[in-house]
Amino acid sequence: MIYSYQKHIDDLRTVEIALPFDGIQRLGTELATIDSTTYVHLPDTATLPEQPTEITVGVVALTPELTDSIKEASPHVRLINERIKAKIRERYNAEDEMYYARTSIGVLMGQYTFQSGEQAAVLAYGAFVEDVRQWGRDQRTAIGL
Repeated sequence: MIYSYQKHIDDLRTVEIALPFDGIQRLGTELATIDSTTYVHLPDTATLPEQPTEITVGVVALTPELTDSIKEASPHVRLINERIKAKIRERYNAEDEMYYARTSIGVLMGQYTFQSGEQAAVLAYGAFVEDVRQWGRDQRTAIGL
């Protein structure tokens, strides 16, 4: 579940959301702050404790637009996207990707026919990239996005 609140900041302190603690670590992820509203994901299995009197926490009804705004502002989503790219680069360089993209487009447009072994290589590339992209979607889902 995603919650929103505004941090209370005065001359002496900053008051933030109180997150549950499982005995080892705090549960929850601060996703982003947009226009002074901070968005936090809390696992469905956790319950928010009593909050400081200086802040008001509300449950967020995610719209596609708000989801996109949070994703754009979230350092966690940026890190997931960077990891997706890094995972792909571990196996394929940019030139490989361009080659597979051009080959696939050419085949789809009927302007190119696969040469021996090319189809298997393009399919392996596509399957690998889709697996990595699914990993990224799973990571974003884990933080409510």
